[in-house]
Amino acid sequence: MSGFPLTPRSACDGVVWPAFADDASARMLALQYQFEQSQWWPEERLRELQMVQFGNVFRHAMATVPYYRERFATWAQGAMDWDRFRELPVSSRHDIQLAGDAMHSSAPPPGHGTVISTQSSGSTGSPLITRGTAWTQLMWQALLLRDHLWHGRDLGGKLAAIRSKTENQSFADWGPATAAFVTGPSAVLSLVIDLDQQLRWLEAENPDYLLTFATNLRALAKRGMELGIRLPALKQARTYGETLQPDTRDIVREAWGVEITDSYSSEELGYIAIQCPEHEHYHLQAESLIVEVLDADGRPCRPGEVGQVTVSTLHNFAMPLLRYASGDYAEAGEPCPCGRGLPVLKRIAGRQRNMLRRPDGVRYWPSFPIEAWRRAAPVRQIQLVQDAIDHVEARVVMPRDFSGDERERLEAALIDCLGYPFRMTLTRVDLIPRGAGQKYEDFVTLLE
Repeated sequence: MSGFPLTPRSACDGVVWPAFADDASARMLALQYQFEQSQWWPEERLRELQMVQFGNVFRHAMATVPYYRERFATWAQGAMDWDRFRELPVSSRHDIQLAGDAMHSSAPPPGHGTVISTQSSGSTGSPLITRGTAWTQLMWQALLLRDHLWHGRDLGGKLAAIRSKTENQSFADWGPATAAFVTGPSAVLSLVIDLDQQLRWLEAENPDYLLTFATNLRALAKRGMELGIRLPALKQARTYGETLQPDTRDIVREAWGVEITDSYSSEELGYIAIQCPEHEHYHLQAESLIVEVLDADGRPCRPGEVGQVTVSTLHNFAMPLLRYASGDYAEAGEPCPCGRGLPVLKRIAGRQRNMLRRPDGVRYWPSFPIEAWRRAAPVRQIQLVQDAIDHVEARVVMPRDFSGDERERLEAALIDCLGYPFRMTLTRVDLIPRGAGQKYEDFVTLLE
């Protein structure tokens, strides 16, 4: 729970303590009470209740969703259990896009509230439009509040967010997830603003907490050290939306002396996993989703193995996603020493499209941490692009051109990181643009 005092917000005029919550806050607090119990359950009990809830969603999908009525026709009869669950065919993102309106329930339960459409950023090149309800939005907000409470945030402090889908705004509070409590103010800045302007804005706001994409935080911290910009009030940095590179934690510690808490979510699924309060790995949000990490043959990965993240929603009756292959890859983890029964992802590996291919057939996610090349040349930002099976272009942002043997040293350092003698071209650019949803990818492949 929070390391700072929490002040409940009262909806009753004149009554401050004990606070009387309004209906929305009461629902949020009721979910937190349940989460506080269920996070400590053994995994077997969590799995039992997951299957009970999945059975409800499955029967609803078979009755009201044309896509699943056809795809799961062979499995329509009988009680749902884990053996039958694992026999259900997996649906890819492409399958869901092709299905279109056939993915929509013809009869979402009226008690689930307004049907809401959302669109993913389309970082794969093809946005996905999904539907949810007021209840799925409530679950998203409830898990965000769990994130705040797990990591002991001072809700009375100032929150600054640098995000893609926003205009520059200031607010009196932290938003609907924390409506049950009195909070400090928040401020939001657009991600498309120049990096130096972002830093000057942060310096002026002097927030207690900063939320932004992982690559943007990394760039801010590096540039902040160059400019000598400190954030004296900052207690914690929060990242989302992109794979967090391990060395980013070290860079942020060096720049501002704070830790990063990361989360794993998507527009179509909501919160998938939240960083453990005591460790740097992630706990799957088992109360909201069934998350499988599957190998190439569709079998569950053992701890230490990397596989595709396949997700089934437990509360979306407007557009259920059942055994949905998200396109992300993650490493399965051991049970957590913290005692929580929520399953563990050791790390988020990335998307399949971000895998490097070598001429000998080996595929892997490349790693080129800043410590491996930072002394070779004054590079502020770098992106590797594989445009041939034996060639990689390194696009670099630098304040000046290469001098002396900097080009050769940087090339050698990067090839050493990649672990293969690729032909390499270094191209100095003024800017590396962000992709869909303003996300940045430090490695891109153009291979089919």
